[in-house]
Amino acid sequence: MKPKDLSEYLQFAIRNNFPVLITGKPGIGKSDIATQAAIAAEAELIISHPVVSDPTDYKGLPFPTKNGTADFLPYGELHQIITAQKKTVFFLDDLGQAPASVQAACMQLLLARQINGHQISDQVTFIAATNRREDKAAVSGLLEPVKSRFAAIVELEVDTDDWVKWALAHHMPTELIAFVRFRPELLDNFEPTKEIRNSPTPRTIAFVGKQITAGLPEKFEFEAFKGAAGEAFAIEYRAFLKLYRQLPSLEEIVLNPTGAPVPTEPGALFAISSALAHKMTDQNIDAICMYLDRLPVENSVSCMKDAVTRNSSICNNRAFIEWEASSAAGILI
Repeated sequence: MKPKDLSEYLQFAIRNNFPVLITGKPGIGKSDIATQAAIAAEAELIISHPVVSDPTDYKGLPFPTKNGTADFLPYGELHQIITAQKKTVFFLDDLGQAPASVQAACMQLLLARQINGHQISDQVTFIAATNRREDKAAVSGLLEPVKSRFAAIVELEVDTDDWVKWALAHHMPTELIAFVRFRPELLDNFEPTKEIRNSPTPRTIAFVGKQITAGLPEKFEFEAFKGAAGEAFAIEYRAFLKLYRQLPSLEEIVLNPTGAPVPTEPGALFAISSALAHKMTDQNIDAICMYLDRLPVENSVSCMKDAVTRNSSICNNRAFIEWEASSAAGILI
């Protein structure tokens, strides 16, 4: 499933108490999507990490009673999901990395919804996430009985449009969004390796964006980008930034939309369309639409898509309506 579809499906699962397992490559947003789905479903969220847990965390500790026997005493997260009074998501992150003994303890929670005589609250929905064995993320696999306890096992796939919407909502740099539009294959370029280096994924590219937003000095850019998302990404992105920084200014385009230079290189076209989307307002949309008419349809449409994602009220502007009506590109919005 794409991120947007998975978020909607998880909300359905939360409303109906269906346990779901999310699989996928590292760094593609599994945990974030589960978190967003819980928020959208107006549920409390408890994030648990079985890989660093002990079986007793999910079973309780044996505690002596007055009659010479022992009961299991729930504590911590287990106590929370037993006593939950409102809709709650219990998110088991990186379940596939957990030892078999911990997975077995989780299995009883998932199916029987009780452990050692303690009933899990009907308000609790179990969601879990794991990488795959081929990702070299220390995943040994899941016990067969654990897998069958989930109502569905869903693999998350990377989607450029969904990532761009996320990036716009989280104030990622305009130039980074433009680069991902230009080179979408780099967004899903995870390469498992035993070497101590990163590769491009939604997570590592987001770290690039956060450093830029924080004011990363230009002299550190290459090493910082290389450390975040790998050397190949850093080389390409630095070349793109050099091109981006030579583009005509927004002021020049707004003042002279029919005469301002139009880039010819594909990368520059994606860069200028993303920059215009970021700056589009009700005051300058007329001039920008005139300039967009001079760009290839693909770039004109991507500009409007991003602008509408940032500010949906633009759709009510007369200039937008006329652009959509007069342009074949408009039907793609």
